[in-house]
Amino acid sequence: MKQLMPPFFSICIPAYERVNYLRRLLDSIAEQTFRDFEVIISDDSKTDQVLALVKAYSDKLTIRYFQNSPSLGTPSNWNNAISKAAGQWIKLIHDDDWFASRDSLKKFAENAHEQSPFVFSAYANHFEAGHLKPEIKRLSPAWSRRIIRQPMALLAYNVIGPPSVTLIHRTVLEQYDPRFKWRVDMEFYVRLIKELNRFKYIDEILVNVGVSESQVTQSCIYQPTVELPEGLLLLRKHGDKPLDNVWVYDAWWRLLRNMEIFTLEKLEQYTNEPWPAIIQQMVIDLAGIPAAFLKLGVLSKAFMFASYLKNKSLISHPVS
Repeated sequence: MKQLMPPFFSICIPAYERVNYLRRLLDSIAEQTFRDFEVIISDDSKTDQVLALVKAYSDKLTIRYFQNSPSLGTPSNWNNAISKAAGQWIKLIHDDDWFASRDSLKKFAENAHEQSPFVFSAYANHFEAGHLKPEIKRLSPAWSRRIIRQPMALLAYNVIGPPSVTLIHRTVLEQYDPRFKWRVDMEFYVRLIKELNRFKYIDEILVNVGVSESQVTQSCIYQPTVELPEGLLLLRKHGDKPLDNVWVYDAWWRLLRNMEIFTLEKLEQYTNEPWPAIIQQMVIDLAGIPAAFLKLGVLSKAFMFASYLKNKSLISHPVS
């Protein structure tokens, strides 16, 4: 019997309840001009709404459906969807995002080469509230060089974007770390770039990203109960050596400033492990600056740079 070739793409969709969003995504997949793909749906829903929708698309798409009981949560549901994939390339896409054009998969396929197993594209943020105009997100050459030199600079600005804009070859064995909730995609990219030291960027808008208040990330930003444990976990996994990069140092400065972490007691309130000396000293430096000055971007940046120059000697070796 002739063995069937695996599909070129596995489009992996972690789903949860939101059938109206998922219908929009499936419609955008059904109209793709590039057809060598399978669709994997890993469903965390507690109802059969998603299953009913999948059945309605059975004549349009090759879909393999998996219902999780109990629900896996984010990002374990992402990893589960990927684990079911048979394709040569993994195209993870969230259920509230969708392809920007009929040729999006074709463009991804044209840029999919094993020499660069990590690929991502430009994208457009579409805001659900307020009917705002889409926000176009592109990677500048300067930031492309910056994250190759120091991947942890993504902590300052996640210039890659959400997982929906990425394409990853199946030989990449890294998974999303389920201990993270807010920084999960950023931390995954850091590991990939550190390992591969390269990526392929497509400067075309191939994915539309839905932005709404219902997203997990919107409930995490500047919440110390989430940000501080995850920040400490980043330091445990990757060490504090990246803080010798001023962009990384500034990212930590802004994070602590925006959450008003101005005492060591407050820093330690949300974690059970000691913080590196350089982070402790940063908190002390912030505490010594009048709050009115910290609200002025230029002054805050100047104080940050002075703190950076003073504290670089406190950086230790990376922690494994």
